[in-house]
Amino acid sequence: MEPTIVEKSQITLVGFSFFGDPFQASAEWTEENEIGRLWKRFITYLMNNPDRIKHVRADRVSYEVQIEHEETASKGNFEVFVGVGVEKLEDVPLEVVVKILPPTRYAVFTLQGEQITSDWPLMIYGEWLPSSGYQAAFNYHFQYYDQRFKGLENLDESVVEIYVPIK
Repeated sequence: MEPTIVEKSQITLVGFSFFGDPFQASAEWTEENEIGRLWKRFITYLMNNPDRIKHVRADRVSYEVQIEHEETASKGNFEVFVGVGVEKLEDVPLEVVVKILPPTRYAVFTLQGEQITSDWPLMIYGEWLPSSGYQAAFNYHFQYYDQRFKGLENLDESVVEIYVPIK
């Protein structure tokens, strides 16, 4: 699994967040764990409030950002944010969270079909990164969901990109 290296400017996101062990209920890619529930909550919010988040980027891409904290290694707790990109912040609703990802270089891994639910973090962080000559630049990575992601029910036809900030 070889990535493409890209430079990205600042990315501004608006969405929902969860902190804890998202896999406590289920380690699988499922709507039954905290990540699945977070996505359901966010999608429901968007459907019920289509005009509340202003200046959503035209590409309508969704993001899932996973952020490591001090408790990640010892307790398995980390932050999961799901949201959409916005061109600018204006009249941000109180019930949403804003994340601003810094400009940086990313290793971009394209996953297809069953690769999406594989142990790709181990492949990226345990195998590729240590032998790549790069280091993690920040304590997060994000999944990029565009029109190529067809949902868990159509996984064989789906594509997801993983962005890992590097230096």
